[in-house]
Amino acid sequence: MNNTNKPHKTPQETAAIVERSLRRRYWAERRFRFYGLAAVIAGMTFLVYLFFTIFSNGIGAFRQTEVRLAIYFDPQVIDPQGTRTTADLLAADYQSLIRASLKARFPEVEGRAQTRQLTHLVSSSASFDLQKLVARDPAVIGKTQDVWLLASDDVDLLEKGHIDRKLVEAERPLKDEQLRWADKLEAEGALALKFNRTFLTGGDSREPEKAGIWGAVVGSFFTLVLTLLLSFPIGVATAVYLEEFARRNRWTDIIEVNINNLAAVPSIVFGLLGLAVFIGFFGLPRSAPLVGALVLTLLTLPTIIIASRAALKAVPPSIREAALGMGASKIQMVMHHVLPLAMPGMLTGTIIGMARALGESAPLLMIGMVAFIVDIPKGITDPATALPVQVFLWSDSPERGFVEKTSGAIIVLLAFLVVMNTTAVILRKRFERRW
Repeated sequence: MNNTNKPHKTPQETAAIVERSLRRRYWAERRFRFYGLAAVIAGMTFLVYLFFTIFSNGIGAFRQTEVRLAIYFDPQVIDPQGTRTTADLLAADYQSLIRASLKARFPEVEGRAQTRQLTHLVSSSASFDLQKLVARDPAVIGKTQDVWLLASDDVDLLEKGHIDRKLVEAERPLKDEQLRWADKLEAEGALALKFNRTFLTGGDSREPEKAGIWGAVVGSFFTLVLTLLLSFPIGVATAVYLEEFARRNRWTDIIEVNINNLAAVPSIVFGLLGLAVFIGFFGLPRSAPLVGALVLTLLTLPTIIIASRAALKAVPPSIREAALGMGASKIQMVMHHVLPLAMPGMLTGTIIGMARALGESAPLLMIGMVAFIVDIPKGITDPATALPVQVFLWSDSPERGFVEKTSGAIIVLLAFLVVMNTTAVILRKRFERRW
């Protein structure tokens, strides 16, 4: 019988085979690590580029060009009757005071067309600033006073270097004469970039130089506070019941599955639900923080419930057994022992849920918070908007000046998100107890 067995390999051959196999494994491992590192570097590169773009575009929103003018508060224009009543002071033509001050500084300007171009150097909203100044201090009537007023959006873009002077006149928003006037004002120290208080303290406006985020901040504040007051107690109570008191049966299984599924539902679905139920059925006012809070409560409840249940599960069973062994009732055991130990995790989950609610815009758009709101809301039923919606509105505006406002609002929104997430981390590190 023929011997078909293969000849045995020598130890040197076996060692060579093993070495080749190890080299292939090590090379595959190094290649996998390289791919992972490349993916991390690529992701960080895109993230850094995103933040660089946002901050480079948005930092200009915190500075605004202002013009210093010597305004003569002419009594014949402001209050010809000398009554000094609030109604007469508010009804005066303050734009004519600005026009007169500019023509006094540039006496060579003649004709209606040139005067219109000269007046365009100052924001059309500057007359309202003079109106507020006179209403606050009527003693200025009859005096000449240097006043810093907002420059127009085009002059602001010129000062920030967003207008190319080398372009032909027809392709620039500012004419050659306007450039000469702006240069003269700057040379005299009457044109300067200053901190833009209006951006942080004003409401929305059609004029980029006058637009602010304070109305959106107040609207977001009312919405988030009401969302917290509704979602936190309901979410914690639901988690405590499901984890500590509910019997394990088919109904509780269905509830748990639906809670987990709701956490993955697109946010716009909650907006449609709020539009149909809270506005269509209950008749609540559109574009109100009250409705926004109800919709965001539905959005954040699954997150808070899941986080709260995880925090309750992290409490060791020995705590429960010790409390019950000392004669405590089940409610006393939960309220006095389990809940205080689980509260840091619950607060962390709640803050994360609130941070998500702060960044949501789709459900708020569905309930009408996309409206143009100038006034600062004073209550939960007043028309309002929110920071994410304000970003959406400004990003859709055609004016170049709103590009800075959009990025500036994103910076403020990111700052709030960073603060909220940092608070969640601090709470977890401060109160977390390891067993």
